[in-house]
Amino acid sequence: MKGRKKGASLPPSRDKDYDLIWGRQTVREALAGSLPLLRILIQEGSSGPVITEIKQWTAERGIPVETLPRVKLDAMVQGENHQGLLAYIAPYRYHDIEELLQQAGQSPAPPFLLILDHLQDPHNLGSLLRTAAAAGVDGVIIPRDRACGITPAVYKTSAGYALHLPVAQVVNIGREIDRLKAQGFWIAGADMTNAKPFYDADLPFPLALVLGAEGKGLSRLVREKCDLLLRIPMAKEVLSLNVAVAGGIIIYDIYRRRECQEKRGN
Repeated sequence: MKGRKKGASLPPSRDKDYDLIWGRQTVREALAGSLPLLRILIQEGSSGPVITEIKQWTAERGIPVETLPRVKLDAMVQGENHQGLLAYIAPYRYHDIEELLQQAGQSPAPPFLLILDHLQDPHNLGSLLRTAAAAGVDGVIIPRDRACGITPAVYKTSAGYALHLPVAQVVNIGREIDRLKAQGFWIAGADMTNAKPFYDADLPFPLALVLGAEGKGLSRLVREKCDLLLRIPMAKEVLSLNVAVAGGIIIYDIYRRRECQEKRGN
């Protein structure tokens, strides 16, 4: 953003100084989150309750708003469905493991973390973050290399909920699993080989669930570090589930168990 003329639009590219996000729900969640919004771009002629609400919020907070023709917004997102609304926000700040552990310790429910072992698809990551936020997961751990990070596509797929969930980006997943074990966490990996049906498994807390990459599943080292392996039984063995769908099924089973344990504790 250095050298930008006053009043000019930010350039339509991803930069270390800002992220571009789009979609009505995504921008709405960004306004409700903790990241500063730098500028809102609204398509000419856009209307509706969300647009009205956003205009009111931006006016109250002094966030610059610019109205542009659809063709310009289309060019910025290269064919993505922006729904007439874009925003520039401060870059996502990754958390560290200690922050995740602190948040987990403050939760009234038993601590529950999600570890993603080298997911590549931003749509899978965004979907899992949305599910994790809805199910009250305390935090998510992803690797720094050879994996998808928090991108504009992840914001969009998560409907902006990626902004409300702490995500730690780490150098070595195996090393962080060892650290979690030292903190008393049990590690459960989703895997189809020599695994117990997830609904029959005894899942102790604190718990970290590990989901593997698309197609490859868990890496060998991560699988070996898991205390137990879980699988989703299939009516037909030839079928398989997308990692975001499979993860959602197991995450919500753990959510049910956490609620039961929390009620027993009270």
